[in-house]
Parts: sequence; C-alpha cells; structure tokens
Amino acid sequence: MKTVVIYNSQTGFTKRYAKWIAEESKADCFELNEAKKKNFDGYDAIIFGGWACAGGVSKLSWFKERIDEWKDKKLIAFCVGGSPADSPHVEPLLKKIFTAGEAQRVSAFYCPGGFNYDKMSASSRLMMKMYAKMLKAKKNKTEDDEAMIKMIQRMTRQ
Repeated sequence: MKTVVIYNSQTGFTKRYAKWIAEESKADCFELNEAKKKNFDGYDAIIFGGWACAGGVSKLSWFKERIDEWKDKKLIAFCVGGSPADSPHVEPLLKKIFTAGEAQRVSAFYCPGGFNYDKMSASSRLMMKMYAKMLKAKKNKTEDDEAMIKMIQRMTRQ
C-alpha cells in the first residue's frame, strides 16, 4: 500500500510524529506547504497530522476539503497536543473535528506532545497565557486543569 504522511507543525512535535509514522509505514512524508504542490492520485492511503489548538486542529480544513476527492483512499488524521492522552478533553476533540459523514471515512487519533514555548508564534503564546488565566479563574478545577496551569506557568517563566 503506497502511503503518504502530510503534516503541519509549529514547534516540532507533530513533525516528529509524522516522521515516525512515515518511517514505520515506509511512507513518503511532506510538510503541508510542500504537499500542496503534489498530486496524490498514486497513493492508497493519506495520513494528515496537525497540532491541536483551542479545540481544533491546525490546517485540518486543507485535508477536509479533499475527503470527497479521495473517496477511494484510506484516510487517517492525527493531532498532537500538550494534554496527556487520557485527558478528558481528547475524546470530545476527536469527535468534534469531523462531521458524522467525515468520521465514517477518516480514522482520527490523538498523540500527546508537549509545548515548546520558544518556537510558538506570538499569538500562540498569548493564547496560552489567556487559557491559563481562564483556568486559574475557573471554579471547581479538575486535576487536569491544575496540571495544565502548572505546565503553562513553567513554560512562560523560562
């Protein structure tokens, strides 16, 4: 089965997963900007990876716009985020990113990554600070909320 992995990575975690997946599956691997210039007719399976952010997945719209075009291919999407894989936020995210029809065509997975604050864009850093502020103000914080607050505070102090 001829496979391609296409990814969008801001800080390197998604790229790392994309390279691992490509290596293990003997697939071609392209960063999204390069992939936009390619034709995927010769592939049997297309894997897309992006980073999870604010309840969505970066550049997933590019992949979703092509689902109907790729009806004869096996489709897989993964996202990489800073939350642990067992976080209660993961399953709702995976259910939300695709419509019911799309979810019948695409297998979706979450991969725990991390935060590389130094490589984040200014807007992403600002969003993380706002998210931490929102979590701090939340009444009845969960253990996951407390852990996320601590992780973001450690990042922003470095």
